[in-house]
Amino acid sequence: MEVYERRAFYHETDQMGVIHHANYLKWLEEARVRFMDQQGITYRSMEEAGIISPVVSINIEYKSPAKFDDVVIIETTLERYTGSKCEFSYVIKDKETGVVRVKAHSMHCFIKDGTIISLKRSAPDFHKAFEDYVTSNQTL
Repeated sequence: MEVYERRAFYHETDQMGVIHHANYLKWLEEARVRFMDQQGITYRSMEEAGIISPVVSINIEYKSPAKFDDVVIIETTLERYTGSKCEFSYVIKDKETGVVRVKAHSMHCFIKDGTIISLKRSAPDFHKAFEDYVTSNQTL
């Protein structure tokens, strides 16, 4: 699990004074990009290799609202990696109180030249980085 910290901005709030639900999607993406950076797999390096990783599905459970100027932490975990897709889970918590704001899950595939690929065959260095993370974080 990797932790990403973020402050909620005023422009992200809605008429009720809470963070608009659509902004959590952006926060998840920020946390996922940071997670991958920390694993040595940057989106930039993947894109430079002609590989993109679109969202296939996403599920968000809103537990309690974040508000302007709240500081949240986003715990990101790579739950599953198959070579051709990966799944992440996220928990967004208030940094000060630990109250859970959101629980989420996203699935992504890997595409090159318009075709779903296996990183194991098409990009062994990226595959190794994902595999190394999975191996080092398995529970016995």
